[in-house]
Amino acid sequence: MTLRLALLLPLLTLPAPAVPQAAPAARAPVIVARIVARFPHDRTAFTEGLIWHDGALYESVGLEGKSDVRRVDLPTGRIVARARIPARQFGEGLAAWKGVLTSLTWHDGVAHRWTAALKPAGTLRYDGEGWGLASDARGFVRSDGSDTLTFHDPATMHVRSRLTVTLNGRAITQLNELEVVDGAILANVWHTPYVLRIDPASGRVTAVIDLRAVVAAAGVTDPEAVANGIAWDAAKRRLFVTGKNWPTLFEIALPAG
Repeated sequence: MTLRLALLLPLLTLPAPAVPQAAPAARAPVIVARIVARFPHDRTAFTEGLIWHDGALYESVGLEGKSDVRRVDLPTGRIVARARIPARQFGEGLAAWKGVLTSLTWHDGVAHRWTAALKPAGTLRYDGEGWGLASDARGFVRSDGSDTLTFHDPATMHVRSRLTVTLNGRAITQLNELEVVDGAILANVWHTPYVLRIDPASGRVTAVIDLRAVVAAAGVTDPEAVANGIAWDAAKRRLFVTGKNWPTLFEIALPAG
């Protein structure tokens, strides 16, 4: 068991700290993901971002000198288009806004912008580390490995607000890849087989999604080949997950609640 997993598991059962003059919040349930379908995935891809955009799957791949953003054929896993990130930069999260894709870099504070055909469309700057990136009706939300989500203007990357994420009353760090599904933020927790469903208004975790069966089905043994990658096809209501250097991308279903 990794250190992060050992630290997260107790928070599923421990009582939340007392809050004077406040009613106790409902405890976050654990819901188990069910595998619906499996698709090939490039097992050399160190996945940092995954989105479904305009009827296609896009992926951001990390590691210095090997980072790129790619369009992937879902049934075959074949790369059909690719844009390279500068060799000195480590590619991270990926999101789309009004037809333009934006990909983060880990330490450089550079957000690369791309057309749907993966042609360069300029760059933006932001402060801090870039881990995960997602978009909703208002703009971008970014993770940086801490317990804080940062909301950005998608046109400028100017910071609009910040939000602390808590599970059963305790702040949760190592928030990684992000996706927005039906208004809720989903976040991988680095080095754990769990995805958090987060209320974007309060930062409270409303459910913990258990991916342990999915991780087992991926059949990876490298401790760095962690679950990381969430994509939502809103039109067909399909939820996809994968991980770093996984040979498989999974469509999963979640129980109601």
